Amino acid sequence: MIDFLNYLINGALVGLLYALVAMGFIVIYRASKVFNFAQGELVVFGGFIVWWMVLAMGMPLAVGLPLAFVAAALFGLLIERIFFSRLVGESVFAMVMVTIGLLILIRGLVLVLFGAQVRPFPIIFPLKPVIFGDILIPRSLLFGAILTIIVGLGLSWFFNRTRPGLRMTAVAEDHQVAMSLGISVKRSIAFAWILGALLSTLGAIIYLSGKSLSFLASDIGLAALPVALLAGFESIAGVLLAGLIVGIIQGLVTAYVDPAVGGAVGTVFPFVIMLFILFVRPTGMFGWKTIERV
Repeated sequence: MIDFLNYLINGALVGLLYALVAMGFIVIYRASKVFNFAQGELVVFGGFIVWWMVLAMGMPLAVGLPLAFVAAALFGLLIERIFFSRLVGESVFAMVMVTIGLLILIRGLVLVLFGAQVRPFPIIFPLKPVIFGDILIPRSLLFGAILTIIVGLGLSWFFNRTRPGLRMTAVAEDHQVAMSLGISVKRSIAFAWILGALLSTLGAIIYLSGKSLSFLASDIGLAALPVALLAGFESIAGVLLAGLIVGIIQGLVTAYVDPAVGGAVGTVFPFVIMLFILFVRPTGMFGWKTIERV
């Protein structure tokens, strides 16, 4: 029973980490209707920024982390200004293809700026786990889960209850209509990319604290994709529940099925869930249904 609780709790915490990365997908999608294939690469780039500020430059965490978030926000703004400000009003397909090119570009940029070698990531959260009886909980995942819930609820309120958030949602519906209503499409998309870069950097801090950093860490973007699809690309609060579902299922499958079959079924199973969602309910659990009148 204790082992089951350990798998359950740790799976839920990992799922909330996936949910945080998935929020980057959703924030950019809600503001621009663009699926960002480079989300995992944004996590890696944010992680290298934190490494460079804290370890390479020798800054204390109280200085290096805020500066890393500022640098990440500027990087997100730079991406929008160079690539997406010129695509306002263009087809969604064109924007998606640009994100694929952005994925390749960021990978190359990381290799050029920081090299291919593995780097030690700063210890942001204490390595000693939280112990409740026989249950061990990593502090980075525990604090990360708390931050994910706070950020998720805050962003949900922002998009659903504030004028700037509603304007960003209107931009995602149709660029031309939004511009005709006096909404700045470029400003909304720029803010979305800034938020996406900030969320990616926060995800890197939680995911990599006390571990090793390389460009292979971008795999977490792929792992978070089933969570975004399960929630629906328009629901930020729903992604918290989706993260819990995917994380718990993956944790239990890894613990009980993998030893029986001698394979990494737990790694693959979230993508089985993703394919099932796409087949049964492409809009996800909380995604918006589009009604078109002919």
